[in-house]
Amino acid sequence: MDLANRVQTLTPSSTLAITAKAKELKQAGHDVIGLGAGEPDFNTPEHILDAASKSMYDGFTKYTPSGGTVELKKAIQQKMQDDQGLAYDLDQIIVTIGAKHGLYTLFQVLLNKGDEVIVPAPYWVSYPEQIKLAEGKPVFVDAKEENEFKLTPEQLEHAITDKTKAVIINSPSNPTGAMYDKEELEALGEVCLKHNILIVSDEIYEKLTYTSTKHVSIAELSPQLKEQTVVINGVSKSHSMTGWRIGYAVGNKSIIKAMTNLASHSTSNPTSIAQVAAEAAYTGDQQPVNIMREAFADRLEKLYDWLVAIPGIDCVKPKGAFYLFPNVKEAVEMNGFETVDEWVTALLEEEKVALVPGTGFGAPDNVRLSYAISLEQLEEAANRIKRFVENHS
Repeated sequence: MDLANRVQTLTPSSTLAITAKAKELKQAGHDVIGLGAGEPDFNTPEHILDAASKSMYDGFTKYTPSGGTVELKKAIQQKMQDDQGLAYDLDQIIVTIGAKHGLYTLFQVLLNKGDEVIVPAPYWVSYPEQIKLAEGKPVFVDAKEENEFKLTPEQLEHAITDKTKAVIINSPSNPTGAMYDKEELEALGEVCLKHNILIVSDEIYEKLTYTSTKHVSIAELSPQLKEQTVVINGVSKSHSMTGWRIGYAVGNKSIIKAMTNLASHSTSNPTSIAQVAAEAAYTGDQQPVNIMREAFADRLEKLYDWLVAIPGIDCVKPKGAFYLFPNVKEAVEMNGFETVDEWVTALLEEEKVALVPGTGFGAPDNVRLSYAISLEQLEEAANRIKRFVENHS
């Protein structure tokens, strides 16, 4: 049976081979330290669990509106007002099955065949694949390491064509942890307004920042940019709720209506119980979020120092998320390997440390390390990486 062309264009994940190898070694009894985690290692806060449990016993186990419950939409509405100073009507909000589903649905309703979306690289691995599934074309722009992996207005201007429909801004970023400041966003926003292109602002790591500079949404900078922006967010990273699968999109009414109509024919609705949990996440105690952020900040400081002390490893210090994205090109060459992927595979086989190669993120000289594991494991992982590099030099 022949498969549809749309799925045959998808690029297999570059992390699959390393993930499978790590699993194989673990099952064989080896002490593997995995630094590939894309989720917090904290459990969902107790008051959120309690709210979800109560909702089940109260019988809230049926269908909900396709675009999300009114109660959760109101909680998101208040969150946007409190955090960004932005007022949205309820029909400008759709609750989705995770932020990933929000992005997927947005591209499906936005793109026609051949429409271009500008994707700064390094990028989250699903951006280009989702664009291709909507028959669009991802246009990659190399956000330079010397500019902290951030897109410049000049680069954006140069990448725009008459087919450009949108640009993705992910701040803080997966995989780099880079975060745009107000002035940088204003400059990018001017270019977007000039050319009338939509801004897809992925803010899923908004609450996990480690700098005195406040996270800024490009939508809050002016009424014009608010109208030109669809904000994608969710509770997965901020409240350690990755498995609950609740995200949302906020923006132009016609776009949100189209997304809601599509969801009504594809997913029916987000899980009822998970929506109650997400509502509790936004309306309840935020101290667990602060505790988690402080723990990540401490891990970042220590792991960063340990890594940059290793010969041949250089790293831009991230300002958000929970990843480091070091450049290991010098270490790879010094250790006698042809590619980063080969170096990563050898590191896993010899020292039982699993990293994610940067090839899948559009940065073949880098690797991604998550510090969403214990400090003790991070220290041991850093020691093993150091030993590996020194033994091969």
